[in-house]
Amino acid sequence: MVKKKRFKTAFILAAGLGMRLRPLTENCPKPLLEIGGRPIITYVMDHLLTVGVTRFIVNTHHCAQQYIDTFPSQKWRGVPIIFSHEPVLLETAGGLKNIEHLLHDDEAILCYNGDVMTNLPLQMLIEAHEQRRPEATLVLRTHGTPLHVAIDENSNVCDIRNYLNKPGTRTCLFTGIYAVEKTLLTFIESGKVESIIHVFLRRIVEKPGTIMGTIIDKGIWHDIGSITAYENLRSTMAKGSVHL
Repeated sequence: MVKKKRFKTAFILAAGLGMRLRPLTENCPKPLLEIGGRPIITYVMDHLLTVGVTRFIVNTHHCAQQYIDTFPSQKWRGVPIIFSHEPVLLETAGGLKNIEHLLHDDEAILCYNGDVMTNLPLQMLIEAHEQRRPEATLVLRTHGTPLHVAIDENSNVCDIRNYLNKPGTRTCLFTGIYAVEKTLLTFIESGKVESIIHVFLRRIVEKPGTIMGTIIDKGIWHDIGSITAYENLRSTMAKGSVHL
């Protein structure tokens, strides 16, 4: 029997205002800033293609028309892109809830912050998630800052940012990449502006063990969270020191 492929859809979070990169992002969404001669978001898409994603859903808000202008065919390397526009910025959980109608039953979604550049092995996330099928599996790393996700000895997430005062057995960095079951979306209120972190915390309290972490230290990972980080990565890639 052929195993059904569940990870067909990737949700790329690209609707943010890019406040930390002003003035570069005043008239351009952060994921459309260029590194190596092409938009950051195209590296995200290429990375997702390595695990066989067959469609991208990208939420938009700030300078939304630029996404249409950048991808006039609404495809990348032949893979369709669905743009989910948010007239009111819904944050990470609200944006995910907003695409619920586009998802199939029993579908799992790869969620990926649009300002992250990495070549970590995504297949490891899929394998970890499919082994236990929690409501969400977060990709974590043991180094970097901030180390604000606490996990226990069974890799269950027990706290984030110390909101619950449950230190677990170790703390890790959250990469902004995670796998989500469609069922998690039933616990998000439609139209509510909310962070996915708050949703994770609620589910941890309501049903411990339903949010899981998987540590993937392989590969490189960059969060483009400042102008300095952006310029440094542009420089190192131009010199050939980093390949993504």
